[in-house]
Amino acid sequence: MSCREEVEDLMELIKIMPCLDMKNGRVVKGINFVDIRDAGDPVENASLYQAEGADELAMLDIAATVEGRKNMLSWVEKVSTAISIPLTVGGGISSLADIGEVLGAGATRVSMNSAVVKNPGLIQEASREFGRDIITVAIDARRNQEMPSGFELVVSGGTKPVGLDAVEWAGRCQELGAGVILPTSMDGDGTLAGYDLEFTRAISDAVDLPVVASGGAGKLEHFYEAVVEGGANILLAASVFHYRTFTIGQVKQYLRDKGLEVQL
Repeated sequence: MSCREEVEDLMELIKIMPCLDMKNGRVVKGINFVDIRDAGDPVENASLYQAEGADELAMLDIAATVEGRKNMLSWVEKVSTAISIPLTVGGGISSLADIGEVLGAGATRVSMNSAVVKNPGLIQEASREFGRDIITVAIDARRNQEMPSGFELVVSGGTKPVGLDAVEWAGRCQELGAGVILPTSMDGDGTLAGYDLEFTRAISDAVDLPVVASGGAGKLEHFYEAVVEGGANILLAASVFHYRTFTIGQVKQYLRDKGLEVQL
């Protein structure tokens, strides 16, 4: 199938999702999950991205799991009151009570990673309690040829490999009741060298759920490739928006010009 035929087969609108990685009340950005630097105020960033046409927003407390604490609800409250687009919040969410608190603080959806690897039943419980559409499972992975797919699942902010195949895990998450899969390749995160298309495609082929491309966007063509070659429905990016390489409007216009249907 040609790229053009693949584009014509894409029925869903493609959405743009800027990501606010949070630490100590500030937006930060790293490379390969380390080398963290400041990227601004979360409320200012969130408001700007909504004004520019963002379809959704992700907000990830990157230190919560590593520091053994819950998500900082005050950050969620401040950002959620500044925007009206859907907000997915992750970091330090490990129980039904945590999910309820984050949703109560203004989140639209929650994203879980380490907690559901430790307790997969939490996906099923959360889906039953709050609805499948509320539950995003984040899947961080690194290349490991000993895994059947070539990708190993990692947790705790990328610090702990767990010996599970990341693509097989995505399929299990769907069976348990996840509504969205958010895969991030540690090898591409923050590099601006492009999404890990092999990983993204492997996940999108393994599930019948919306898949968020994440980690590595640096050029306009990377967004297009994530859809046509990676099979993603939602395009998450951070650095290119935080440091004003592109506006969200520029990304959307580029995708329109390439024949993709994007959310207006």
